Amino acid sequence: MDTEEFRKHGHELIDWIADYFGNIRDYPVKSKAGPGDVFGQLPDSPPDNPESFDNIIDDFRDIILPGITHWQHPSFMAYFPANSSPPSVLAEMLTAAIGAQCMIWQTSPAAAELEERVMLWLRDMIGLPQEFSGVIQDTASTATLCSILTAREKKMSFTSNRKGLTDSSRFRIYCSSETHSSVDKAVRIAGLGSDNIQRISVRDDFSMDHDHLRKTIEPDINNGYEPLCIIATLGTTSSTAIDPLESIGKIAKEYGIWLHVDAALAGTALLLAEYRWMTKGIELADTFVFNPHKWMFTNFDCSAYFVKDESALIRTFEILPEYLKTSEATPVKNYRDWGIQLGRRFRALKLWFVIRSYGVNGLRTKVRHHLRLAHDLLKQIKEHPKFEILAPVPLNLICFRYKPNGITDEAELEKINSTILTRINDTGELFLTHTKLNGKYAIRIITGQTNVEQQDVDNAWELVKRIAGEVISS
Repeated sequence: MDTEEFRKHGHELIDWIADYFGNIRDYPVKSKAGPGDVFGQLPDSPPDNPESFDNIIDDFRDIILPGITHWQHPSFMAYFPANSSPPSVLAEMLTAAIGAQCMIWQTSPAAAELEERVMLWLRDMIGLPQEFSGVIQDTASTATLCSILTAREKKMSFTSNRKGLTDSSRFRIYCSSETHSSVDKAVRIAGLGSDNIQRISVRDDFSMDHDHLRKTIEPDINNGYEPLCIIATLGTTSSTAIDPLESIGKIAKEYGIWLHVDAALAGTALLLAEYRWMTKGIELADTFVFNPHKWMFTNFDCSAYFVKDESALIRTFEILPEYLKTSEATPVKNYRDWGIQLGRRFRALKLWFVIRSYGVNGLRTKVRHHLRLAHDLLKQIKEHPKFEILAPVPLNLICFRYKPNGITDEAELEKINSTILTRINDTGELFLTHTKLNGKYAIRIITGQTNVEQQDVDNAWELVKRIAGEVISS
């Protein structure tokens, strides 16, 4: 493809993307493709000769697009949002065009220095203490792994990277029973063993019970274990419960335990002063992560990881072969030493575009709008005699179920609500997911997609009520 062909097809794709943004409500939010539908339409072998770009795009429309679940659809109210926005998409185009490998300062000074500046902006925007510095990771899962590895190395005086793990089975990691499964994966990768994860019970609001945390740590110490790390969550996956950070932080400080805070979704709400209560005690944490690629309109992947002791992070990950040595006279940030990846994308550009395009006040306005939509819907669900709220709603996620009069058997209620959820998703008009809370099957709905509006929430609620009525009468 020469430059002129690129220009022609590039304009066509920009037009398609603009139309996609404008007409996205016309698509079924959840793909109706079945297993193997897409695979079966793809040739067994790659082409021997070049194919026209027009044919490739035709196949994109005819084969790929029907198999896409549209995460940017305003009626995507499942899981958590993975948001995009026009300025973020445009920045990604520039990132792809430049194709920079941003492993060290020398490979693209602007990439390193923009990342440093944008992370300072972000730190101040969400009210973190000045002693934190930041780096962009791909996901919160990676950030949690980085935190646990740093905790391990610091506890072992930075010897395990060199000598290996000779007795890692003595370390304990503490998190609530509602903590994200990425903690399990990180503990396994770190060589600490998932058997050494201590699940702390939760309170009625599904947040960590700090009294149980203390009662778990003390016997561990008495039995010869060494508490290594506590994972506190602001916005748990099932219900967005907020762990009591200050109480947990005081326990961590008392026992000399590393504290990591996972605020993957909820961190965006810290743009709002009225939500800073969630981070009371944040000065006691060692690391903190949240995902602008969830609820801050910056497309995947972009995870903001903040550390109090950047030297410990660098000592954990720094490797300096001869071919990567540079001669800068002034200290610079080589972000390849701030995480697992050596190769790094220019992620800071899209975050910069988004922050500047919306402005901090514009971001706050959208987040408040999403929260208001959720709490207005919450009121309607509470007022309906046949629906039940199953968890507190501190943010924009509601966990609820249909509970017809006279039905109390949990197995029957699960069957009813599972059927309701399946039929809702089969319509293609709305996509929701479920969880279980205290053994109760709950339908989850979240108002966080970039362009969700009142009409989308109203349509969702009407559809839920209609399908529920059809299920119970069938």
